[in-house]
Amino acid sequence: MTDRTLGDALVAQKILTEEERAEIEKSTRFGGAPFEDLLYERKKVSEEAVAKVKAELMGVPYRAVEVAAIPEDLFKTVPRETSLTYRVIPIGREQGMLVVGMLRPDDPRAQEALRFIAKRERMSLGVYLVTPSALRAAWRRYAPYRSEVEAAVKEIGKLPGDGSEVVFLEEATAGEDAPIITIVAATLRHAVEEGASDIHIEPQRTRLRIRMRTDGKLEEVSSLPSALAQPIVSRVKVLARLKLDEIRIPQDGRFRTIVQGRDIDYRVSTFPTPTGEKVAIRVLDPATGMKGLDQIGLEAYHLPIVERALARPYGMVLISGPTGSGKTTTLYGMMQKLNREAVNTVSLEDPVEYFMEGMNQSQVRPEIGYTFASGLRQILRQDPDVIMVGEIRDAETANLAVNAALTGHVVLSTIHTNNSIGVIPRLIDLEVPAFLLSSALNLMLAQRLVLRLCPQCRRETKPSKEIERIIEETLAELPETVKERAKIKTPFTVWAAEPKETCPLCKGKGVVGRVALFELFQMTREVADLVTGPFTEGKLADEARRQDMVTLRQDGVLKALAGLVSIEEVIQETA
Repeated sequence: MTDRTLGDALVAQKILTEEERAEIEKSTRFGGAPFEDLLYERKKVSEEAVAKVKAELMGVPYRAVEVAAIPEDLFKTVPRETSLTYRVIPIGREQGMLVVGMLRPDDPRAQEALRFIAKRERMSLGVYLVTPSALRAAWRRYAPYRSEVEAAVKEIGKLPGDGSEVVFLEEATAGEDAPIITIVAATLRHAVEEGASDIHIEPQRTRLRIRMRTDGKLEEVSSLPSALAQPIVSRVKVLARLKLDEIRIPQDGRFRTIVQGRDIDYRVSTFPTPTGEKVAIRVLDPATGMKGLDQIGLEAYHLPIVERALARPYGMVLISGPTGSGKTTTLYGMMQKLNREAVNTVSLEDPVEYFMEGMNQSQVRPEIGYTFASGLRQILRQDPDVIMVGEIRDAETANLAVNAALTGHVVLSTIHTNNSIGVIPRLIDLEVPAFLLSSALNLMLAQRLVLRLCPQCRRETKPSKEIERIIEETLAELPETVKERAKIKTPFTVWAAEPKETCPLCKGKGVVGRVALFELFQMTREVADLVTGPFTEGKLADEARRQDMVTLRQDGVLKALAGLVSIEEVIQETA
């Protein structure tokens, strides 16, 4: 089966558009990545839909695998390295047959490896086609993080000496380094597998604590002897090419590696403390950080407004929200839509988080005078069509960005305000002349992130009287057009997490990822008239209601009634 055959079949069944197929094929030619890998990476279609089309084309049956039900001893049959190399997993034993799942059943090397394993086990071979998600879930069961780290710590205990004075990476032999390398590698891999955004390696007085931030919450994943703090930190510094002998001041670095066939960037920051150097590692996984606009929480009443703003030949789109509210992810989603061959897209970022094919990305370096403001001046000499500025922090950057939007460029950026209406007062506070805003601004967004309920573990529940009152008050001000489309039923039903330890999707947490709540405020003639004279945020709020703006809380309540999120968290995040 060729990429062309698969592409044709997906287009014929209207799973993929011709334009999307052409875009992926172009990236395949320039970047060398397989068509199918790019298809999954860009999340254009569901994995199950692709698998069913592939199964039909190849004549191989597709199976949805329940990874939690695979017997533990079966993983010894197909070694982990074989599974990773050939993208195969054991599924079960059925009447003397070894049943396996394959991502690419037409791979002759994988077929040969599986035939060898089946012959060794004195069994026949049965093959099903499976999805990448099933593979990743199975790989997590091969080497549980805690047991792998515990084995490495025991290995260190077998080395000469008590370990308290050993500086492995600087003084020890290669054999002695191996357990430290294993611990660091297992930690980095576990972070990717769990979808963690950050790793914290923290020396304490009596131990080394390792925590990971998943879905916005920090959780301790390992506690190691304090003697391992310096060797582990040194290993991370070696990977990030930082100075090993400099422990008095913070250092920054980054490195890239491949985990589960994906390029993962790790951004490293060290910080001196009385008990040793603390290390924070930002995990930049394109599979979780690079999402299309339709995947981040923009609803049907939002998308047309955003698309109209992005389709305009010039003007600013500003995203507001607190740190960690997903503003950068939304920015990248917009850039994916605008990044085309006929358009020169240039970005200024601090730092560059995800690398986008075809986009000219630059990292500002304030320590040498290369700031957002100085970078913006240089960008205007690069013949840009679309400019992305990581953040508007000061008056100089704000005025340069506004002037760039006024001179025929699309400008995307973020700014810190409490809501979308607050963007205008904030820009005026940054000394942008009010009369310029009506011509420069196209759209202002505000967003927050809330946990997404696991669809397999959630349960229906009745809201309390207080919550029911809040829902009624929130929906009372909802635009009529949105009310009709939402088809809200009474009495209200909300949803709550009910974690199941055996759930393969959320792994017993009850939540899986996060979803954004949005509110959109458009620049109109009425807004322009307001900002050129004396105005208050109250008058802007009246205009927002006239626009039928869906507020953050209203968007959250609608998502809660649809079972996507918890109503309690919506109320907390939109207070």
